[in-house]
Amino acid sequence: MSQHTSLSGSSVDNKSSLTKTGLGTFGGVFTPSILTILGVIMYLRFGWVLGQVGLWQTLLIVTLSTAITFLTGLSIAVIATDQVVKAGGAYYMISRSLGIETGGAVGVPLYFAQAFSVALYTLGFAESVVRVMPGWNLTLVAAITTIGVTLLALKSAQIAIRAQYVIMAAIAISLMCLVFGHPAAPYTGTVEIEPHSAGFWAVLAVFFPAVTGIMAGVNMSGDLRDPQKSIPWGTLAAIATGYGIYLIIPVILYFRADPITLLNDPLVMRRIALWGDSVLLGVWGATLSSAIGSIMGAPRILQALARDSILPSPLRWLGRGEGAEDEPRLGTLFTLGIALAAVGIGDLNLLAPILTMFFLTTYMVLNIAAGVEGFLQSPSFRPSFKVHWGFSLAGAVGCIGVMFLINITATILAAVVVLGVYLWLERQELACTWGDVRQGMWMTLVRSGLMNMTTIPDPKNWRPHLLVFAGNHLKRWHLVELAAALTHNRGLVSIFNILPLDVSNPQRQDNLTAIAQADLDQANIQAFFRVKTAPDLYEGMEQLVETYGLGPLIPNTVLIGHPNELQIDRYCQFLTFCHQSQRNVIILRDGTNHRRSEKFPLESVLVTPDKLHAPKRIDVWWGGLQSNGGLMLILAYLLRNSWQWHNTEICLKLVVPNLNAMQSAESNLVALVQRLRIGATPQIINAEGKPFADILLESSQDADFVLLGLAKPDDPMFADSSDSSYANYYQQLHGRTQHLPPTLFVLASEDLNFAQLLEKT
Repeated sequence: MSQHTSLSGSSVDNKSSLTKTGLGTFGGVFTPSILTILGVIMYLRFGWVLGQVGLWQTLLIVTLSTAITFLTGLSIAVIATDQVVKAGGAYYMISRSLGIETGGAVGVPLYFAQAFSVALYTLGFAESVVRVMPGWNLTLVAAITTIGVTLLALKSAQIAIRAQYVIMAAIAISLMCLVFGHPAAPYTGTVEIEPHSAGFWAVLAVFFPAVTGIMAGVNMSGDLRDPQKSIPWGTLAAIATGYGIYLIIPVILYFRADPITLLNDPLVMRRIALWGDSVLLGVWGATLSSAIGSIMGAPRILQALARDSILPSPLRWLGRGEGAEDEPRLGTLFTLGIALAAVGIGDLNLLAPILTMFFLTTYMVLNIAAGVEGFLQSPSFRPSFKVHWGFSLAGAVGCIGVMFLINITATILAAVVVLGVYLWLERQELACTWGDVRQGMWMTLVRSGLMNMTTIPDPKNWRPHLLVFAGNHLKRWHLVELAAALTHNRGLVSIFNILPLDVSNPQRQDNLTAIAQADLDQANIQAFFRVKTAPDLYEGMEQLVETYGLGPLIPNTVLIGHPNELQIDRYCQFLTFCHQSQRNVIILRDGTNHRRSEKFPLESVLVTPDKLHAPKRIDVWWGGLQSNGGLMLILAYLLRNSWQWHNTEICLKLVVPNLNAMQSAESNLVALVQRLRIGATPQIINAEGKPFADILLESSQDADFVLLGLAKPDDPMFADSSDSSYANYYQQLHGRTQHLPPTLFVLASEDLNFAQLLEKT
């Protein structure tokens, strides 16, 4: 049983706002973002990139990589200026745009990526320290560093930001020393890497993580004084600043070091810098600043996930905040435990590509969210920062491309994880009070489809769209079941219960609709259920036949049961009305007065439990392809393709008056069956003077389902008779089939050549 949870939105949306006490644009967004961008890749891999592809291709790699990040930054700016962004950063934005399932599917992996990133950065810091202090233990240094940055985050986000100012100063000093440095001495060590040993795209894949990190500022959304202002401008400013620095560094390296030195000495910047150890301080600052950004961002994502009931019930306490700034201290301690466990592993090289994929997946989904919102142009979408939706979708395509370039296996694994979380959340049936873009997407698709549909029936794409008059669906569940078996959840099924005006009110209609829809969902039947009021049952049915539908999308087939004997005349008038309205009619006579049982509340009544594994046969009584025969064969074929009737034999029965007619009739019927490729078995029956009623009973009493054609109400044989003649005909036909298995009367009335549908001519 899936868990149904209702989200009022108050947990996150009603979080106490920080009127004038939050972080500003520079400290809350720009600083953590630029420090994450200017990271280890810049210090330890830029020389390798330049040595592999040369100056101009390096500048092209920087530009392409930054372009994708810049497009993502534009999408972030659009979303941030359209909605009030609370705690949770990227998760909050995505869940409020694409729905809580999509937000959770991205948010849960993103949290773990941020938590493991703390360990990645502190291990990187520890490795550089151990190179200077060879006697120190790497794991111990990493663990102490992890605890230290966590204590900074626990103390206050303000203190952590101030610590990042010191780190920023160290990085700035190292860059200044690089600018005013000198040419590097020739490399004298062992040459392990030769120039141009890696291709352009392989080098781009190595460099691209250097431009990621813009989420560091977005993740602080709950601590910002004005998120709608700070997130767009702080993020874009960090991207622009990083791009400018990344254009300058390769030029400096190109003129001050040869390719062999660039490729084989990861600390080539230390050789060039005016004060060499400043580069070492920069490396340490880069790793520590990234660790601080992750330890501050991850708990805030976790807090938002818990408040939106994404996390399992035992972990909802992680949504608590403390102090005036609502800081997630419990979530920070929880994240510390995960980070320390990852530090204990010691080597996260196998996890690193997958973590990068989660960040890129987040960028991709943010771009999709902004692009879809911009394309739909819903009245509620009014961002103050306007960008054409094409730029956002271009950013999404760029993210996908880079993901596959970096690591195909990691991309697939990340996609599997995200899809798994999405499907799990979908089964939880989480409900929320905020709207998202999905309804707008479906509306746009439906409108586009309706406007492009032709009003002329198309035999090639025909399938039954059923208007089912089931009354109390629990008493006529066999009608609902037959509709599902014929449509396979592909055609449209609309089920109606028509009530008298004097016994109905809006509340009762809503209750009946909710109960019926729950039964349909339990049985996995996709259908619309509605309750309609009318002064007369048949008057209400005729109104629906005449008016129900939208544009060219209208029900083409009416499914009903056998009437009350006292209303047979009015019933046949309704059949005539349907025929004149060009609606096919199929009448199910179940013959056993089936009701919903307690033991099998939604069990098959057309295929009872004792017959589920027994051979089945559908008898189609053939009267020719042009009349009702074409529609009967199509319905039998659709029924056989349903899971309940899989591999059922379709027996095509034709009655001939004598032996002389049997041979030619058999050859014609065999040829027809082969031409139609419908898998039916022809059977020619010699009447030998017997009445058709006797032949019908004798031949089909052991079948599982029978299809019979119904005479057309405008047939000339009824022209000169009284108004009740069609009713007499129907009563006689019904009497002949009372002792047969479930029988379907078929009246093809639609202006469509069903023979063309079968023969594809």
